[in-house]
Amino acid sequence: MKGIVSMQGISELFWNASLEEIKHGYIYQEETEQYICLICGRRFDQGIIYPYEDILYEAEKFTKLHITHEHGSTFDFLLSLDKKLTGLTEHQKAIIRYFREGISDSNIVKKLGGGSTSTIRNHRFTLREKAKQAKIMLAIMDLVEERTAKPNKFINIPRGAVMVDERFAITEEEHEAILHTYFKQGKNGPLTEFPKKEKRKIAILKHIAQRFELNRQYTEKEVNEILKQIYSDYVTIRRYLIEYGFMERYPDCSAYWIKP
Repeated sequence: MKGIVSMQGISELFWNASLEEIKHGYIYQEETEQYICLICGRRFDQGIIYPYEDILYEAEKFTKLHITHEHGSTFDFLLSLDKKLTGLTEHQKAIIRYFREGISDSNIVKKLGGGSTSTIRNHRFTLREKAKQAKIMLAIMDLVEERTAKPNKFINIPRGAVMVDERFAITEEEHEAILHTYFKQGKNGPLTEFPKKEKRKIAILKHIAQRFELNRQYTEKEVNEILKQIYSDYVTIRRYLIEYGFMERYPDCSAYWIKP
């Protein structure tokens, strides 16, 4: 594995991947000659043989093995995403799992403890209609971006972000302007002040979150030391990172980590 991919890097890889790549759960990056897990960012070098339980695997096969052993499956991961990303209720997710397992409509009714087979058939129909709508929407947006000379690209938001609304609708150009305003000594320098406006807060927090490594747990002291270099009121920054879904911690505050 070559290093750790930043939060921004992983989110861009995930959202820029094709539908087939997302279904597989990994991409192949030609410039680095690596297979990259879209779920956690682990990288596996082409040409390297990886051992596992006395068996040797080429990089691509080992990437698939990694996804199975570490994440269950791409299906499990995608279905575990928040409703704001999937558009699915918990009830719909449960039914989709039963569909994937090949369980009959009558047995699904039994497992759900109520309802009727006609209700399950209606769910199948509704989900198929949602899939059709999603395909059409993808085609529409592709056509829009093809005709736009300079499309307004929005910054990626963490999958764990709470209350995703217009506050997160920040273009890359806006994001850069905000950083230039509040990091007067450069992006890696200190924060001059913490803004009160929500959009600006989110832009600043997203940037600060990138100072931390993904797939690593930090003690509270380590988090504080990093944040102290950025802003004197590091406690407020730490609290907002958690509240806005950029960072997570254990209930006893024994470890903190960045959400992908």
